[in-house]
Amino acid sequence: MRLLHTSDWHLGRSFHGVGMLDAQRAFVDQLVDAVARHAVDVVLIAGDVYDRALPGVDVVHLLDDALVRLTSAGAQVVLTSGNHDSAIRLGFASRLLERGGVHLRTRLENLDQPLLLPVGGASSEDGAVVAIYGIPWLEPRLVAEQLGAQTASHFEVTRAATELIRRDIKRRSASATVHSVVLAHTFASGGISSDSERDLSIGGVGAVPLDLFDGFSYTALGHLHGRQSLSPGVRYSGSPLAYSFSEASHNKGAWLVDVCADGVAGVEEILWDAPRTLAVLRGPLAELLDSPEHTWAETAYCQVTLTDAQRPARAMERLRSRFPDTLVLGFDPEGGPANAASTYSSRLAEAPDDLAVCCGFLEHVRGRIPDDAENAALAGALENVRLQEASR
Repeated sequence: MRLLHTSDWHLGRSFHGVGMLDAQRAFVDQLVDAVARHAVDVVLIAGDVYDRALPGVDVVHLLDDALVRLTSAGAQVVLTSGNHDSAIRLGFASRLLERGGVHLRTRLENLDQPLLLPVGGASSEDGAVVAIYGIPWLEPRLVAEQLGAQTASHFEVTRAATELIRRDIKRRSASATVHSVVLAHTFASGGISSDSERDLSIGGVGAVPLDLFDGFSYTALGHLHGRQSLSPGVRYSGSPLAYSFSEASHNKGAWLVDVCADGVAGVEEILWDAPRTLAVLRGPLAELLDSPEHTWAETAYCQVTLTDAQRPARAMERLRSRFPDTLVLGFDPEGGPANAASTYSSRLAEAPDDLAVCCGFLEHVRGRIPDDAENAALAGALENVRLQEASR
């Protein structure tokens, strides 16, 4: 049997104001192609299929289209909810969708109700099955009592959920060989985070220890957007697209998991093509505009940090003349004015005259001192005010 571990699709998300629905459609095309090319039996989606609890109509249509195409390609789908999804809305019509090969695991009462599939090639005598369980994102304050957790923490509610699953596995193992696959949307100890995940520490300790997943044949984690292995049998697939510039170095993909009668036989990566390159650039404005080493970034989405001692005028406009898709602009001046460390209020108190106050304000809000023309304009405006006051 072949499983494809994915997570964190975040359908409907934008990238620094740029809509990503076309890029997400292209990912679905790659996913459907991979299912057919690699003869995938089950696609796993470990939470955050949507980016928000109330997705737009076009976003819902994209998921509907993806599920139809995946099941038409011969795969079943097991999907859990994440901290971005609405578990109730995502779980709507779950019993009906089950008949079409889409298995939603968004409710607590479904924690110990696996999808059971016979292992391909297993004989009727050994009776080996793959049992796929789903742990949705668990908000400790909302689920601790129902799960019988001692405290409302991520550790306790996840421990309670995995214990329910272990009891079910033990019961089923009395009459069959069970290879357990568990989907969980959580932050497991040892995972490397990026800027585009929300903090899961609300309600208790954010990270859960890795040993909570000991004994499962494979744990398909979601929440962190970087594809990574915490142990041979516990992995994050990461998001299929980059959702922050901190993911510029990521190679986006998924895990292809083969399960035979004896258990997990192998795990290999498959990669997704990125719709756009991400560039994280840093340096003085003149160097960025002139240096040939940045030619590759001219067609990329760019995050730029300028290091000029003073903030250049029309910085974004000038950057976009070479890098039209500059989406984020920051300033980190090197060798700036000596008074940069002092507070604005203290510099204001030390200003010798009205012109110094106005020039200090411009420097504070723009990050650079007024030039000669601006200085003259401010001086002229102040003189006009004084003349008007004197004539009253």
